[in-house]
Parts: sequence; C-alpha cells; structure tokens
Amino acid sequence: MRSTAYSLPNLLTYARIVCVPLVVLCFFVEGSLRSPDYARWTSLVIFVIASITDYFDGYLARAWKQTSTIGRMLDPIADKLLVAAVLLLLAADGTIAGWTLWAAIVILCREILVSGLREYLAELKVSVPVTRLAKWKTTIQMVAIGILLAGPAGDKLIPGVTAVGIACLWAAAIVTLYTGYDYFRAGLRHIED
Repeated sequence: MRSTAYSLPNLLTYARIVCVPLVVLCFFVEGSLRSPDYARWTSLVIFVIASITDYFDGYLARAWKQTSTIGRMLDPIADKLLVAAVLLLLAADGTIAGWTLWAAIVILCREILVSGLREYLAELKVSVPVTRLAKWKTTIQMVAIGILLAGPAGDKLIPGVTAVGIACLWAAAIVTLYTGYDYFRAGLRHIED
C-alpha cells in the first residue's frame, strides 16, 4: 500500500510550504532589481498558486479519501506560515503601516491563539471542526494579502489597489476576531481548572 505522505493532496501542502521562502526571496530581490515591480508581480503569482493549493489539497483529500494525519497537521501550519510571512514582509516594506498594522496583529494573534487551543484540545481528544465562516475568513484574508502584494505595482496600473487591499485586510481582521472568539468560546467548554 502506497504511503499517504506522498499523496497528491499532501504534495500540494508541501508545495505551499515551499512557496513561503520563494515569496520572501522575491521581496529580498526586489531592492536589487531595476524594476522592483517584477518582484512584486512574481511574489503575487507564487502567493496565488499557494492559495489555490490550499483549496485543492483539502478538496482532493476528501474526494479521493486520502486524508492523513500528516495532512491534517501540516495544512493549517502551511496556511499560517504563508500568511504570517507575507504580513511581516508587507509590514517591513511599509505597504501596511500605522493603524493598519493592528489588522495584521489581530490576524497573527488569532492564528497563534487558535493553534494553541487546537493543540490543547487535541490532547483531550476533542476535535474543533473548521466552520464555514472560518473558511470565508481565510478567503478574505488571502484576497487582501494578494491585493497588498501587488501594492505599489498594482497602484501604477489601477490607482487605489493598495487602499482596497487595506480595506480587505480590515474586513479579514474583523471576521478573524469573530471566528477566534467563536473557537475560544467552543474551547472553553473543555478547559479544566
């Protein structure tokens, strides 16, 4: 019997993890290029590909009955690595700054809180299913981050791209707060003194 560690859904998850350093590399290369816009567009393409694998790895794993322990473990980790790395890059290069940093902080704090809560509940053999709203949160978040990756390069094509990305990031942060509270409230029922 073939190992599920190398099933297509898991390979897609591994690919998403590999995309993280590639997006980071684009930002480091950006300063050394004559056209920094090229690096932004490249990072956006890599991010979009990674985001698409997020949908397909779960869908294919369920459709082909290839769900695995490693897939369940790595899928949320891959998502969090991608989101955290890109938010930090966008903050470092000034695409998100000032009050908008709070939206990024809310998103990152929620991800850490939910990860810790899931780990604790897993020890108690309690499963916390992903809600439909949490899936929408991820979609809004990925769209916001994608728009912000285009950032200044996108503004040259369509003025206001960065502003739209910032508005989407705030929308993602609001939904993130709600879903984080929802998970925390569900988890509180199982927390012992």
